[in-house]
Amino acid sequence: MAHEALLADLDERRKAASRLGGKKKLEQRRERGQLNAQERLDALVDPGSFLEVGLLGASFLDADAPTTPRDGKITGFARIDGRDVGVVVNDFTTKGASTSATNSKKMGYVRRTCTEKGMPFVHVGESTGARLPDAMGSKGMGLLLGNDITQFRRMRDTPWAAAALDTSFGSSAWMCCCSDFAVMKKGSIMSVSSPRLVSMAIGEKVDLEELGGWRLHAEQTGLIDQFVDTDEEAMAALRAFLSYMPSHNGEPPPRAPTSEGSGEDQERVLEIVPEKRTQVYNMKKVLEVIFDKGSLFELKPRFGKSAVVALARLDGASVGIIANNPQVGGGALSAEACRKIIDFTVLCDSFNVPIVRFMDTPGFVVGTDAERRGAPGQIMNFMNATCLTTVPQVTIICRKAYGRAYVAMGGGAHNDAMIAWPMAEVSFMDPVFATNIVHNLNAGEEGFEEALAHIQKDLEIWDMARIFSAQDVIKPQETRRYLVRMFDIQRRRRSGGVGQHLMRAWPTSY
Repeated sequence: MAHEALLADLDERRKAASRLGGKKKLEQRRERGQLNAQERLDALVDPGSFLEVGLLGASFLDADAPTTPRDGKITGFARIDGRDVGVVVNDFTTKGASTSATNSKKMGYVRRTCTEKGMPFVHVGESTGARLPDAMGSKGMGLLLGNDITQFRRMRDTPWAAAALDTSFGSSAWMCCCSDFAVMKKGSIMSVSSPRLVSMAIGEKVDLEELGGWRLHAEQTGLIDQFVDTDEEAMAALRAFLSYMPSHNGEPPPRAPTSEGSGEDQERVLEIVPEKRTQVYNMKKVLEVIFDKGSLFELKPRFGKSAVVALARLDGASVGIIANNPQVGGGALSAEACRKIIDFTVLCDSFNVPIVRFMDTPGFVVGTDAERRGAPGQIMNFMNATCLTTVPQVTIICRKAYGRAYVAMGGGAHNDAMIAWPMAEVSFMDPVFATNIVHNLNAGEEGFEEALAHIQKDLEIWDMARIFSAQDVIKPQETRRYLVRMFDIQRRRRSGGVGQHLMRAWPTSY
């Protein structure tokens, strides 16, 4: 009988925990079109795969324990596409999923286990920040902050992915900034603190969108990688990102079947790239032709738009793409574009994703505004990241390759192979500028066109190929076939493509 009573008590406690914040709050979310924590979990992980830990966790304050089922966080382990992952899903219906001593221990346990056992970690965020009054006073701070409950060292041993949904303050923002991939639902707000607290701190009313709206993070901060319209799309984005990643940094990424239609009609590249060197084009259209059909997974598309960074598949294998986009600013690299490329380079090198670079840039953006944005520091960080890359890497000079941007984008010795298209041109600076400096002539003046033609001839790729500073010159429509074969070769000498991870401690947000 004693056993039966204890088992019945356990069943009742489990049932109470599964109610989340209660029927009324759950119904209110449903009316607003919001998924609750359990529904988000179900959309994220493989059916029937979730193993929960901390189901019976609750507030350490006796008065709050009955009203804090799971202490506002669903934590545990599951599978995504058949692979084990650690998962934290915030339950906003329980005290706004605020961070407390108990749920910090739950989250820390999952993160630590993921690192030790080699599993990706996923955090689905919606929260109000630290829980008051739990964190107030010396006892609260002693329990919550500055100890091993919340302290963690973010090394890129395993991939982290996070979502910012609806109200994402405090820990939800921290986890997006600490993750390798972050997705945000449009209409959500992600910031350090709530508008109410910020308004009190600065003495004026704060606009939600200006504080942490999706456009701010898409176009100005670059802290979020993708933006979606619904919870379901956010969960799909998390799953998609992980499909390109290995479970940990000691293994190569998984291969996928080559999608139907991949590699067909490579001649289309010639239709996209204009014959005139000054005419712009959309590099993304080139990438869609070369890589496996439907596999292009772009990150930060509205931040640093003169560069494109994306994950994709090449004959089923994961690759990372870094490309200039002449459609925006002629492909000149801004401080924001440099930041985006640095972050992506670190991601790929940390998780053994080979890198292919498509170079078509007149150089770095210069001027007073660029200096104010810290361009020199970003350019040097860009150079550092390129030099520290240890995964297989191939550089393709498509058209323009000028100045130090040529080196930062993988030119010279900063690659395993460098090839060029016949229309490529390489030099220290744009030939128009060079003509002005060398011959003191401006466009329209007598002798300018003759001097320009002479300088342009020196830019052609044939001289670089002749001295074997480029491994080969290929036709644009041969690019896919070349990359597939070259990466097969380059992976062999690195135990299947596993790199040295020299940048695994590089900050995820800076």
